[in-house]
Amino acid sequence: MSYEAILYEEDGPIGWLTLNRPDDGNMFTPQMCHEIRDCLNAVRRETRTRVLVITGAGDKFFCIGGRKEGMEETLLYAGVLPTLEMYESIDRLQKPVIASVNGFAVGGGNVLQVVCDLTIAKESAVFRQVGPMMGSFDAGFGTWYLEDLVGKKKAKELWMLNPRLTAREALAFGLINRVVPDASLREETRMMALELAERGPFALASIKAAFNARHGGVGGLARMAHDLLLRGYLETEESHELSDAFRAKRKPDPDKFGR
Repeated sequence: MSYEAILYEEDGPIGWLTLNRPDDGNMFTPQMCHEIRDCLNAVRRETRTRVLVITGAGDKFFCIGGRKEGMEETLLYAGVLPTLEMYESIDRLQKPVIASVNGFAVGGGNVLQVVCDLTIAKESAVFRQVGPMMGSFDAGFGTWYLEDLVGKKKAKELWMLNPRLTAREALAFGLINRVVPDASLREETRMMALELAERGPFALASIKAAFNARHGGVGGLARMAHDLLLRGYLETEESHELSDAFRAKRKPDPDKFGR
């Protein structure tokens, strides 16, 4: 897979997706959002990768939000930075996604790490929501998912008062999972990813789908039923007997349904 605004590499069972605009704070652009979406969808369609890591290029920025470049001047969707497509692709991916925060995670960058399944950060990382300070907000993934992590009062504090959190403060808030020394971030992230890769992929996919179904509405429930439960059902004696009977145009034998 070849991209311009991101980098992607495979390291055994780990896929490393790097936001690659360090000279501009690794900010989202329409191209970056689409490339992240496309990369996630490609990873979803293969079985080599068991865990995906998202990080930022350089040692200062994870991501500090988005920039509308080359977009139409319209109130319709063509004029909106397509971050939702990116967040939805993280939810749809049936593999754990780790945010490896290597610097400032601000605005949309903080929402990105919130949407990921797990977050590991280096000691000097910084977390902040700044929307109301600069004329924007995220009333969706950025609020609902944040409330799930830290509770309603803390989530409102982060969105309304916009405190700047150190990695240790973010850990105490429940915003992230782990803090490691700056120099150890990549190796510690790799160790976490390899530990996840040892877990059952079907079990992890089911757990992730169960968590996401709460916010996914009919789409989330459909993924639970279609992608996971239905796939398991298709391997049962009951499913095989009904399918065989239908093709043979005979009545199914209930004794072959199993227990």
